[in-house]
Amino acid sequence: MGRDFDQITWNQEIEDDVRQLVRLGKTEDLGEQGDITSQCTIPEAAVGEAFLVSRKPGILAGIRVVRIVLEELASDVQWIEQAGDGAILYKGCVLGQLTGRVRDILGAERLLLNFLGRLSGIATLTSQFVNAIRGTTARIYDTRKTTPGWRRLEKYAVRCGGGYNHRLGLDRAILIKDNHLAWLAEELNCSLEHATRMAIRRAREYHHSPVCRSIRGPSDAILEIEVDSLSQLEAVLGEYPDIVLLDNMSPAELRQAVRLRNQIAPQVELEASGGVTLENVREIAETGVDRISVGALTHAAPWLDIALDWELTRPGASA
Repeated sequence: MGRDFDQITWNQEIEDDVRQLVRLGKTEDLGEQGDITSQCTIPEAAVGEAFLVSRKPGILAGIRVVRIVLEELASDVQWIEQAGDGAILYKGCVLGQLTGRVRDILGAERLLLNFLGRLSGIATLTSQFVNAIRGTTARIYDTRKTTPGWRRLEKYAVRCGGGYNHRLGLDRAILIKDNHLAWLAEELNCSLEHATRMAIRRAREYHHSPVCRSIRGPSDAILEIEVDSLSQLEAVLGEYPDIVLLDNMSPAELRQAVRLRNQIAPQVELEASGGVTLENVREIAETGVDRISVGALTHAAPWLDIALDWELTRPGASA
């Protein structure tokens, strides 16, 4: 595996994103009056213990959000974490314990479950894709098909599930896609094959320009280009990009692409993308491609069922 994109870890940038999202969520959920149901049914001084519990098996992601939610809600609720991000969860696993005013716990409940359910769902689906290709040399990557405002969080969840992060944003790598090539072919009045070569050359000229050198990390910028035919691939391999994205190719075409790459430019990595499912990802991985990008990791992951229970029934979590 050659050079790679920056990989997301839990950091201050993610915490800042979480705080902004929690503040928005607080406004959405509690408004100006707060939880009026709890106010009229639960005594103000009532205290209790509650537990965050996984209702289904999965992979945990986002547990550090709990502390931030409680801080932003100005709550005195105490939190004891019992499972970490990346933990393998089984039905009934306890993620942690909340102790404090009952009204405060109930006011935070939905925000907590929304974050944990969404992020753990992404981690769980990612883990399923990773397990499906185990034993091959391919890696599973995410995409930019993320929820606005949630990108760092969702990409972090992919990492918790064992996947890898593609570029964080348009400013982090050069990825020449079909619409770039279509416009360039029209401008130059040339074939797509010629446009792919010209696109790489223009990208390299920009890459070494004073403008690019002033941008954060230009010397490390990965150069990737998308192709959708073997003729385009053959045309671009001689330009030696870091990665070639093979869009919507069949397994047979992917195998041909790997052979072509091995003959012309073995140092260039190949990324399969488009129409990837749990049912076909193994076959794709076995073609010999290096990377498989899956938009569904973030745009189609079902939430993991996590609940808040007042009574501990099945303690324990496997990390």
